[in-house]
Amino acid sequence: MKFAIDKEVFEKLPGAIFGVVVARVDNKGEQPEISALLLRQVEERRTDIGSANLKEHPDIVPYRDAFSKLNMNPNKFMCSIEALCKRVQKGADLPPINPVVDIGNAMSLKYMLPMGAHDLGKMAADFMVRFSEPDDRFTPFGSDEWEIPEPNELLYVSGNTVKTRRWIWRQSEDGKIEETSNYVLFPIDGFEANLDRVVAARDELCELISKYFGVHAITGLLTVENREIDLN
Repeated sequence: MKFAIDKEVFEKLPGAIFGVVVARVDNKGEQPEISALLLRQVEERRTDIGSANLKEHPDIVPYRDAFSKLNMNPNKFMCSIEALCKRVQKGADLPPINPVVDIGNAMSLKYMLPMGAHDLGKMAADFMVRFSEPDDRFTPFGSDEWEIPEPNELLYVSGNTVKTRRWIWRQSEDGKIEETSNYVLFPIDGFEANLDRVVAARDELCELISKYFGVHAITGLLTVENREIDLN
């Protein structure tokens, strides 16, 4: 299996980069240290952003601009890191879900970067970031009814199964991480302008996976010159 970025993505979003962390983990049970890490990052991020206008935050503006370039209204469809920060800013906590989701959210908040987590065990075809095709289908989180993405919509997909709509807006029911998920990929979406933070987030996540799950993670960085990584 491969994780690949279609070349058209880089034509529409020059300078886009994708950090990659892949690991086989035991996601069952509780990890108190990861729960504590998430709580700490929530508190630190809440203090850091205060009452700032997130729409103008320098770490979020590039994603809002990218959404606009892709004809996706960033006020209607907030990227994942803006939505996460807005939730934290309003005083909401992030209750532990499971270790993989919690560690991803913690690193996303720490580095102010969109970071997903995808169950590779559910995928029968290569994992890709590409623009929509007529046969693509998306099942919203918490639903069992599928919907059809918009034409020319940027997606995370496996075959014609859409894992995330509108690039980094909303993950599918099919793609959610559960306790039984044991083969996971964390994509870290960024740009050349925040390359240092993408690499730092990738490397720290790799170290934490080794620390808390006791396994070695594969890491990579996908760019216009290096558009795919072999996950086998």
